[in-house]
Amino acid sequence: MWSEKEDANGAITLVPTPIGKYQEDEDHRNQITAEYQELYRQSIEEPEKLWQEVGKVLDWSTPWTKVMDNTDEPFTKWFVGGELNACYNAVDRHVLAGKGKKVALIHDSPMTNTVRKVTYSELQEKSALLAGVLARYGVKMGDRVLIYMPLIPETIIAMLATVRLGAVHSVVFGGFAARELCTRIDHAAPKVIIAASCGLEPSKIVRYKSILDDAIAACVEKPKKCIIFQRRNVEVCNLSPGFDVDWDDAMCNAEPHPCVPVEANHPLYILYTSGTTGQPKGVVRTTAGHLAALTWTLKSVYNMSNDDVWWTASDMGWVVGHSYMCYGPFCAGITSVMYEGKPDRTPHPGQYFRIIQEHKVNAMFTAPTALRVIKRADPHLKVGKQFSTKSLRYLFVAGEHCDHETKLWSSKAFNVPVLNHWWQTETGYPVTAICVGLGIPPHELPKYSTGLPIPGYDVRVVREDGLECEPGELGHIVIKLPLPPGTLATLYKDTQRFLDIYFKRFPGYYDTKDVGYKDENGYLYVTDRDDDVINVAGHRLSTIALEDVIYSSKDVTDAVVIGVPESTKGDVPLCLYIMSPGCRKSEDELREELVKLVRQMIGPIAALKICICVSALPRTRSGKVARKSIADLARDKPVKISPTIEDPSVYKEIKAALQKHGFALSAPDPHI
Repeated sequence: MWSEKEDANGAITLVPTPIGKYQEDEDHRNQITAEYQELYRQSIEEPEKLWQEVGKVLDWSTPWTKVMDNTDEPFTKWFVGGELNACYNAVDRHVLAGKGKKVALIHDSPMTNTVRKVTYSELQEKSALLAGVLARYGVKMGDRVLIYMPLIPETIIAMLATVRLGAVHSVVFGGFAARELCTRIDHAAPKVIIAASCGLEPSKIVRYKSILDDAIAACVEKPKKCIIFQRRNVEVCNLSPGFDVDWDDAMCNAEPHPCVPVEANHPLYILYTSGTTGQPKGVVRTTAGHLAALTWTLKSVYNMSNDDVWWTASDMGWVVGHSYMCYGPFCAGITSVMYEGKPDRTPHPGQYFRIIQEHKVNAMFTAPTALRVIKRADPHLKVGKQFSTKSLRYLFVAGEHCDHETKLWSSKAFNVPVLNHWWQTETGYPVTAICVGLGIPPHELPKYSTGLPIPGYDVRVVREDGLECEPGELGHIVIKLPLPPGTLATLYKDTQRFLDIYFKRFPGYYDTKDVGYKDENGYLYVTDRDDDVINVAGHRLSTIALEDVIYSSKDVTDAVVIGVPESTKGDVPLCLYIMSPGCRKSEDELREELVKLVRQMIGPIAALKICICVSALPRTRSGKVARKSIADLARDKPVKISPTIEDPSVYKEIKAALQKHGFALSAPDPHI
């Protein structure tokens, strides 16, 4: 249920009514483990003391001389003077410790009907050889290497080989359009590009080499060489003599290269994320702080130990792939699963269950959208029940709001707690979570919450004037400086933009651009991006609050709510939804039910009247709904489609559906 909350200025906001055992327990604070309480206190009051200990999870070639240097905030430096190498910490040290035969990576691809297990020794051997190839073509410390590859082990080998030299990689989504790829090549100016011949989608082969050729032809910053991994079990491409290099041929003639130590604050990678201006932002992550934080969170947040198998269902082009498919698991010395396929179509909706059973997965991290897809395709688990998930202990979700119905269904389907947590590309690892590795029971996570701040993050919720909100009052989520190790250090080649975007609005704080509130016990509730809160007749209304109610209908399998202009109320909500398979109700009948449901659960102030059925919603490859572009379309503004959208054609259907329901749309059709 949702209830009204009046803030200090008299504005009324709808917020979830928290439900759970903790609310009734006056001693709840005492139930949170003493270990968490002390670590969190220490991280805020004595940060150097905490990170001094965390830094010891890594192997250093030169010890640091100072844990934290905050003389130029927000450009805080960590482990100053220390030297180390990322590939050494992810791979070599485990081999030297006698764990070379341990499986580091399990690659499961129903697309090619193959399962490949890569040991730590193989990762070491191949990353050292590829580093030798890169060095032969002039790559040295600080140079950039752009990686354009699908979800295959060679992508990770390419990342590790790059950082083995102290170079900086930039992974771009395999299959990204030539224009977007060109933008990233020109900005990063890589000395070498590493690419695959092709990638796979359920119904087609995506020819990466052709896209790459078009991108390079349009580039100003031409790479010196392109190393091409030929997917011989899928498709081989033609190479340009003298410019393109065959991966296998190069590796046969390579000399292994040793690890090159870099200073702790040396860049680890550049990861491009879409910007509000349409220009990509190159998030820069530094080496030591990020590796230390990831290694530590694998234990403290996710409760993973040496012999566990960890699965992150993500693409390498997203921060989740970097953090928790590659560097985190490998630095922690555990086994990581890489899945090349979809939740439902390659070839059936039982793939997630099959992988858990076959590889004895102990914890999984995915986006709520993947769970909704499985729920839609196999609601009664006719396929999923054929497999056992007894090895699984936790299912973690992040990346977007996880509605309560999907969470309940998934918990029953996988027979484990489904734990929502929250973080961003910029932070690189969780900001709030239930730290099960610190002994906090999973059931302590209240309904709708993303958990408590993990040690290191001083999370506040503030009003527009920067003053802190009362418990339950909706506001802007910010993080007090200094940010902990491993978060974004800057934006590549754009320091001023870095300062303007993240630190100008609320001086002394990092602006997350999200809104939400804290309850009396300190749990955070992330409700929307700060531009997704709509004002309906003076009431600030969270679109996610409405979506959560819509999802409670068994006849809806996917939905998005946005605000559209209305002459008397300012904004009114518009719901686009996808009808569940087998639903026998007419669109008019279901619309009336949804309107009634929202009125019952939230109240008439929500003013939901416009509910439109569509066959699909525009989602990014990480599963997020492209809310802003839908809202712009409905407001008759020009729409530029993000290149991360999986199926741009859905905009055409949405536009037609809006026009059918009386929206006068004259702006040009959305374009990429």
